[in-house]
Amino acid sequence: MKSPDFEKSGRRTGSLRAGLAAVSLALALATGAHAQDDKMVPTPIPAQPNAIELGTGALPGATAPESWHRQYNSLFARNVTVATLTPFLPDPAKATGAAVIVAPGGGFRTLSMENEGWEVARALADKGVAAFVLKYRLNPTPADMPGFERSMSQMFSGAARPPRPSPQAAMAGLAPQIADSRAAFALVRQRAAEWRIDPDRVGMIGFSAGAMLTLATTLSGDDAKPAFIGLIYGSLSPVTVPAEAPPMFVALAADDPLFGNGGFGLIDSWRAAKRPVEFHLYERGGHGFGMYQKPTTSTGWFDAYVRWIGMHGMLKPKP
Repeated sequence: MKSPDFEKSGRRTGSLRAGLAAVSLALALATGAHAQDDKMVPTPIPAQPNAIELGTGALPGATAPESWHRQYNSLFARNVTVATLTPFLPDPAKATGAAVIVAPGGGFRTLSMENEGWEVARALADKGVAAFVLKYRLNPTPADMPGFERSMSQMFSGAARPPRPSPQAAMAGLAPQIADSRAAFALVRQRAAEWRIDPDRVGMIGFSAGAMLTLATTLSGDDAKPAFIGLIYGSLSPVTVPAEAPPMFVALAADDPLFGNGGFGLIDSWRAAKRPVEFHLYERGGHGFGMYQKPTTSTGWFDAYVRWIGMHGMLKPKP
């Protein structure tokens, strides 16, 4: 995969650089808070019989093996070095031909595989949409859980926080994940007939860091070309919008401690470019609500997203 020419778009890389820092801080804050009320418990790697390796290779320099843990009654992956894509196909009787690549979040250091991956995919398949959970490669962390927790605390302490990288360095750090995303689109379109998918109706949805990957994939070139994108509690920093940018759905809680007070530059960017955008700002929900059923209106984001897909004609099978 050729790296995008980010020298030509300083505003684009600057906003994504800021988003990278914010998402990483999100994981650090979560680690410190969650340890008090919901401890991370190591768990065996679950069986993933339908996972398909994407062929993007092993993560260079990684030494710790892939590991999983349970938190919030949900499963998370860590130290992912080989990217995979897991299909969740709808009943052929209700298949619409639409497809969505699902990118879980986790600060590029873990992946919320259950709450922001498999459960989203199952819900989409139930609506007749083929869904594919992308387990993308992650930045390495210590193999043991105590070491992981210590590393996160040290990394984001005031004294140990690394200097802010240049835009080029920040985006270079996302190159493996963007390669994984592009490979996922290539695979889905290659096997579209087998999976009863319209290759022109393949979208992408991401959560937190996965939202950043979704946006980066959209902005980085034409070979992926999502037909529509969903960004769930991701950074809303402004970007330079391509002329043919896809319709975009955004959901965020106003009390999100990371992105709730950062402005709505991304929405303004899409509107200024006269591209379709729908934005749901929920009063409450915090960060990372995903498919958790909470007593807040943020729980309704999924139904709103499916209606939005339908409004854009994505759920109408072609003759």
